[in-house]
Amino acid sequence: MARFSRSTAPRLLYRFYVSPKATLSSPPSPTSALLLGNFEVRQFSTGNLARANEEKEPWWKESMEKLRNIGISAHIDSGKTTLTERILYYTGRIHEIHEVRGKDGVGAKMDSMDLEREKGITIQSAATYCTWNGYQINIIDTPGHVDFTIEVERALRVLDGAILVLCSVGGVQSQSITVDRQMRRYEVPRVAFINKLDRMGADPWKVLNQARSKLRHHSAAVQVPIGLEEDFQGLVDLVKLKAYYFHGSSGEKVVTAEIPANMETLVAEKRHELIEIVSEVDDKLAEAFLSDEPISSADLEEAIRRATVARKFIPVFMGSAFKNKTSFNHALVILPFLGCRAYSHCWMVPRLVRMHSNEMEDIQEAHAGQIVAVFGVDCASGDTFTNGSVRYTMTSMNVPEPVMSLAVQPVSKDSGGQFSKALNRFQREDPTFRVGLDPESGQTIISGMGELHLDIYVERIRREYKVEATVGKPRVNFRETITQRAEFDYLHKKQSGGQGQYGRVIGYVEPLPPGSPAKFEFENMLVGQAIPSGFIPAIEKGFKEAANSGSLIGHPVENIRIVLTDGASHAVDSSELAFKLAAIYAFRQCYTAAKPVILEPIMLVELKVPTEFQGTVAGDINKRKGVIVGNDQDADDSIITAHVPLNNMFGYSTSLRSMTQGKGEFTMEYQEHLPVSQDVQMQLVNTYKASKAAE
Repeated sequence: MARFSRSTAPRLLYRFYVSPKATLSSPPSPTSALLLGNFEVRQFSTGNLARANEEKEPWWKESMEKLRNIGISAHIDSGKTTLTERILYYTGRIHEIHEVRGKDGVGAKMDSMDLEREKGITIQSAATYCTWNGYQINIIDTPGHVDFTIEVERALRVLDGAILVLCSVGGVQSQSITVDRQMRRYEVPRVAFINKLDRMGADPWKVLNQARSKLRHHSAAVQVPIGLEEDFQGLVDLVKLKAYYFHGSSGEKVVTAEIPANMETLVAEKRHELIEIVSEVDDKLAEAFLSDEPISSADLEEAIRRATVARKFIPVFMGSAFKNKTSFNHALVILPFLGCRAYSHCWMVPRLVRMHSNEMEDIQEAHAGQIVAVFGVDCASGDTFTNGSVRYTMTSMNVPEPVMSLAVQPVSKDSGGQFSKALNRFQREDPTFRVGLDPESGQTIISGMGELHLDIYVERIRREYKVEATVGKPRVNFRETITQRAEFDYLHKKQSGGQGQYGRVIGYVEPLPPGSPAKFEFENMLVGQAIPSGFIPAIEKGFKEAANSGSLIGHPVENIRIVLTDGASHAVDSSELAFKLAAIYAFRQCYTAAKPVILEPIMLVELKVPTEFQGTVAGDINKRKGVIVGNDQDADDSIITAHVPLNNMFGYSTSLRSMTQGKGEFTMEYQEHLPVSQDVQMQLVNTYKASKAAE
């Protein structure tokens, strides 16, 4: 259990919830900090303690049925934060609407960091809450930029359900696929919301078909838009068979009307499609559908909810969050609460608050299912808390490896303490942000998911800790690996007065099979006692240490299996150090014979450019040694998907603007590490040797 300390700021977000996915295991890799066991958490006081002892039935048990914890995720610029603002406004949580890139300089409520408001993007997940129709709804707004994808992973660990926002013009984009894959990985029920129906080129039916083909969604529309683009006026609800129009300066006046006569045929067709698709995964509705029995609005709504909770169906809602035309709020109740054991334990903390973006509201207690912030807890992202009587931990979160590094150091030596404090904090909060030391230069190296990711942290060091830092050129995180098996037989023998060193290791190295989850494996296949068992851990440690720096360009070696088959020891001169050194030298001895290659990170790049510039952009991708894997047409734009080496993508935003008169845009995310070409490998090796010789 993590220790407690009195700090001056709340630590992370906590979810008090027994997950159906909880497992009995050791602590997981980094996720959001969690408290398991349906805790009742209270600010420390003797009155609260007495009350906890007196209560037999938890006071919050009944209210859990009216609680929803949801997250909003999407591709960048799909309108997640704008949608969150509208939900808060229509539920009365906020009383003014400010735009993400508004001219009033205020910015969206959920983008509380200055950097977020300046750049018009979400950097950190933000929590808020509201009430609607007797339901308490906790909402987490997540970033859309791929560099901050860990924030989406963190949020999904604590949610009952999620909203996948799709742009009616851009459709299913690269980050839409990534976010949906994350939701699927964590078994999060979800609804889809097709946004921006007021935009030129809006086509929700195209987007729905893309969701079915690209995301493999079993989905159907539950709403039909009344008009599109500049003629978008409202929505027809296919469940209740009513039309909704949104009047007033902020669309706050919802007017219910009959379905327009010219839409009756389309509505009947789409409702039949909705019933048919839900019937495929809901036995109760299927029985009524196949028997040609009339299906009421209540029957259909219940079937949609059952199928959504079971993750067999994804209802598709529509609207325009920006133009305040969406009857989306009733969808929030469809998002499920996943039931769990209800037993109460009292856990005392110095201070407890509910978050509304960057605002804090002091509360005395929080019950199971709520999302709150806690003061006085010393922890890192991924820590799990229990009452001590259970051994639950959450299943591990997927944490991608960093693909880019920067050398960074404070300008003033006097600010070294604040500099270290900042790096320690950011590492604890973000498991994709890594800090290390260059063993040769002694420089501090920060690693992350991309240029923007690292730039944001350097800027946060300056703003939040008042530390000016110098930054080196971005460096790609290359890797090395071997391509064939090679034998080793190395004797480390040293005698220089006193006790000597003696250790012999025999075995082989080989590549791991493609797709292996591990990057390094060591297997002891030694028969007999040629090497005492007490020295085996030292041998493994030596091989691991040697694999941290390959001889080609000094980068870590991965996808390698090392097998120890034989060896020899000395009764007096053998030691852990001797065998560790024998392993290091044995690795270096056989590495060249294993035909090593350099691996580079390959990025999935998605570009949206006017068709007139398609040829120029595609030619430039080829020059960067990229491989175009997809080319689709979207109105007057071309959507190009390519796999491109990260090393060839530095400064690409400037080049793309130049090639497309500022009209092109792109997103980029890590795909995989692949071998470089022979000429590139030779160039990298020569550069590395030259830098070593110059030292």
